[in-house]
Amino acid sequence: MTTFLPFFVVIMLLVVGLGYFNEKVTKITEEIALMLYAIIIGAVLLIVSYFITNEDIQLVLRGIQLFDLEDYLMDCVLCFMLFAGSCHMKIRDFKRMARQISVLSFLCTLLGALIYGFAFYGFALLLKLNVTLPVCLMFGSIVAPTDPIAATSILNKFGLPKDISFLIESESLLNDGVGVALFVCFSGIVKATKGENAIAIMFREVLGAAVIGFLVSFICIVVFARTLDYNRQIFASLLAVATAYLLCQKFDCSGAIASVVCGVMFSTIKRYEKGKGRFEAMQHFDTFWSILDNLLNSVLYVMLGLSFVPILQMPRVAGLVVISILCNWIGRGASVALSTPFMGTIPNGYDWKNFTKLLTWGGLRGGLCIALAMSAQPMLDADTYRLILGGTYAIVFFTTVVQGLTMSKVYGSISKRVSSR
Repeated sequence: MTTFLPFFVVIMLLVVGLGYFNEKVTKITEEIALMLYAIIIGAVLLIVSYFITNEDIQLVLRGIQLFDLEDYLMDCVLCFMLFAGSCHMKIRDFKRMARQISVLSFLCTLLGALIYGFAFYGFALLLKLNVTLPVCLMFGSIVAPTDPIAATSILNKFGLPKDISFLIESESLLNDGVGVALFVCFSGIVKATKGENAIAIMFREVLGAAVIGFLVSFICIVVFARTLDYNRQIFASLLAVATAYLLCQKFDCSGAIASVVCGVMFSTIKRYEKGKGRFEAMQHFDTFWSILDNLLNSVLYVMLGLSFVPILQMPRVAGLVVISILCNWIGRGASVALSTPFMGTIPNGYDWKNFTKLLTWGGLRGGLCIALAMSAQPMLDADTYRLILGGTYAIVFFTTVVQGLTMSKVYGSISKRVSSR
């Protein structure tokens, strides 16, 4: 028997069981609950493995705890997760808030990556860690993008104003592509130290991915627009994003950027189809991608939780966790504060200080950060890779669990200040 089905059963058992327990008992945001409880289960499995001498049982316990997260993200679901997020973009609202969204998605992400990278490099010099500035900047690009699923699912529970909620969601969707582009740029500099040209690498990965995503989507959209079968429309979208991602792997382009391009193109054709009166077909399309997106992310958060415990066994992990989280606060807070004056009008009457505080604490990280960190492995030595991966895990855990659980208090205090003015 292959290992896929037993592992799939275990993962789905955890997704359903932990989700049901949270629904009936703890009633916290599902993504937070899945990760938190999976971490607890992973820790219990680790402890149990020390007291069991049977090799077969130990093998099963280690197998459950060490699912191949890299293969799951990079070779299986990353393209579909990025497509699902970008294909739901509301084009009309985006046009109305294009300036604010663009500033946060592009300028804020760029500043966040740079500030984080320089801050981490400064701490690395103090602690005499063997990392270069290009590696630290690459690290900054890894953790700069916010996560659309975690952000919207958690923040929407607190009744955020519509424009603020849409702004955070749109920033999270678009800065995925920006974060990937920055990662390609800085990783190109890292590669350039090994004899490769950074500009050529970035040109190939970014522009090549955009072209592939556009061409593949255009071909599949022809079928999408002309067929009357709801299922075939969904099949066309699956074919588009999977083919684009596969071609990018073949030609060394960024599959993440191609996936976002595909999603934006299908979001545009959706609006056109609704204008022709095909509301039921588009509802069918949205329902499918929403369910698939929730499933893939639920599995991801369980796997993240299970694989988090081995990270805690890394050397000097306590110091790394503190430095990574501190740099994340510095990078996110400073980038939002510096970007906000360029937005023009801040939605819903928020002032600069409260808006900066809300977006800093609401800047949750997720699966894309882990995927980018894992994709950096071929460029780095083993010690540096463990440093980057451990720091990324720490930020994802802290922003998702700690900031997510305390977001209601932060938003409540900000709302009182805004309403009392």
